[in-house]
Amino acid sequence: MKKYKKVMVIGLDGLEPSITQRLMEAGEMPNLATIRNKGGYATVATTYPAQTPVAWSTFATGVNPGGHGIYDFLRRDPNTYLPDLSLNRYEQKNAFVPPRAVNLRQGTPVWEYISKAGMPSVIVRCPCTYPPDKAKGRMLSGLGVPDIRGGLGTSTFYTTETDAKPKESEHVIHLPSDGNGKLPSYLIGPRNPKERKDVQLPITIHIDSANRKAVIKSDGKPGTLEVPQGQWSDWLKVKFKIGMLQSVRGMVRFYLVETEPHVKLYASPINFDPQQPMFPICSPFDYAVELEETIGTFYTTGMVEDHNGLNNGRIDEAAFLQQCDRVMAEREGMMLYELNKFKEGLFYCLYDTPDRIQHMFWRFTEPDHPANNGAANPDFARVIEDHYKQCDAVVGKALQYADEDTLFIVLSDHGFNTFRRGFHVNTWLHDNGFLTLKNGIQPGPENGDFFPNVDWSRTKAYSLGLAGIYLNVKGREANGIVKPEDMEQVKQQIIQGLSGIEDAVTGRKALRSVLRQEQVYSGDYLKDAPDLVLNFSAGYRSSWETGLGGIPKGHFEDNRKRWSGDHIIDPLLVPGVLFMNHSFNTDNPGLIDLAPTILAALGVPKGEKMEGKSLLS
Repeated sequence: MKKYKKVMVIGLDGLEPSITQRLMEAGEMPNLATIRNKGGYATVATTYPAQTPVAWSTFATGVNPGGHGIYDFLRRDPNTYLPDLSLNRYEQKNAFVPPRAVNLRQGTPVWEYISKAGMPSVIVRCPCTYPPDKAKGRMLSGLGVPDIRGGLGTSTFYTTETDAKPKESEHVIHLPSDGNGKLPSYLIGPRNPKERKDVQLPITIHIDSANRKAVIKSDGKPGTLEVPQGQWSDWLKVKFKIGMLQSVRGMVRFYLVETEPHVKLYASPINFDPQQPMFPICSPFDYAVELEETIGTFYTTGMVEDHNGLNNGRIDEAAFLQQCDRVMAEREGMMLYELNKFKEGLFYCLYDTPDRIQHMFWRFTEPDHPANNGAANPDFARVIEDHYKQCDAVVGKALQYADEDTLFIVLSDHGFNTFRRGFHVNTWLHDNGFLTLKNGIQPGPENGDFFPNVDWSRTKAYSLGLAGIYLNVKGREANGIVKPEDMEQVKQQIIQGLSGIEDAVTGRKALRSVLRQEQVYSGDYLKDAPDLVLNFSAGYRSSWETGLGGIPKGHFEDNRKRWSGDHIIDPLLVPGVLFMNHSFNTDNPGLIDLAPTILAALGVPKGEKMEGKSLLS
């Protein structure tokens, strides 16, 4: 096998094989077709579940989730039964030492092996790299970087509508309706740990209805920021003072929806300022500054595209696509800046946007999708295909930097499918005697999130996140009742009950299979895995309420959210795509094989714990 001097990996998150193949055959993705014809193409097996942080962690480490410990965006705390982010956490040894961010992805990523071999890596926005790994080269952290409040992204909606209420992951700030166009308000910053309240930064919103714009004045930079109606503003950089000698820097963009009859102004989640982030987001420490000086100010949060703003109806599809174009341009700028200098080792750059666009625009490919509410807009029917062509153009630009000493790889972490019906897993567990509510309470909206009414002393199983069921095990969970020797019996009862379960409305089976933990996972972090893994049929997924421990009434519901496409179904139904400019073994390749393949191409021995194999011959 030829040894290469360089390996280039372009990640296109969520690219679906059926769409990719159709567009290639139609001549609409010529650059991917060129790579396929020169080297090879195959679908690539994803992870259980087929979810971005899980899948890209397996790509990076060459081990299954049991070896890197990431099973979902959320993990459950067995002591409290409450959800927590699974990608990272914050630690503080004592009050005299500042807190630090800790990456919860375990295993050894491929760039560490390359670094030990004396070669550099440039890793741009790979998920689960926050805080960044220490390796030779440069890294800009990806999915996992929080907003300034520590979450995946909390936006703010300013309005003169008096009845507007907060929706998912947002704040609503009511503006006075009689301010003569001058509306005093504020930005919501981080929590002050000592005072236990939000830090605020005053702003004044000047409304110019005649010219259809807003002007925001503050102590930030710039001090005066114009926001034309129907357009995103430039960045406003601000500083939140937490104490006499402590401040936190962030930055925000605005989108003016309308000035009348009501003011509606949307503010993005407040991002870390790359000049001085609250916690490290790059390696070396000044890499983000270098990028900003080169390509301009860029989004730093891990979940960049404002899908919640669209899902909540605060911005429309046109605004969302405007932002996606900005994000793609930023990422392309980073890629080209690095490729102009790339001489050896590994280069990786991820484009997240195809995943986000498919989540939000899948409904337009299906006129009868419940999320359309009977009124699908044909103007957006080809948004997904058009974005695939945009991704192909990006690949073409990167391909110009691949010489005969370069192994060039393009891949996605999973494919995509429709999401039409949600399954209330916890409600099913309740109705079948595995989960009990207190004082005769029944499933319904009063149960809310986070299991507020669950009687753990009589509960055998529960679901949290989007793909698994946990048993309430004695000695493991705080109030566990299932003895370890009885776990298999409870698992079997649940599997039998769920197998073949049918949706009475559609007449379709909602689940293809339910697998035991040990059937799909192995490794040092098996203890954190769900006990049962749910593999849904196409069109189905765990409901929104299930993800946060809700217990609504009924077992199924239509998915009417704009988030209308998904991939957390049976992984066999949503493989990713894999292209290489070198012939490779196309017999059932998996994401788990990519790290060994990259190492083999560079002449670096395979990692001791890597489970995958090199695909090169």
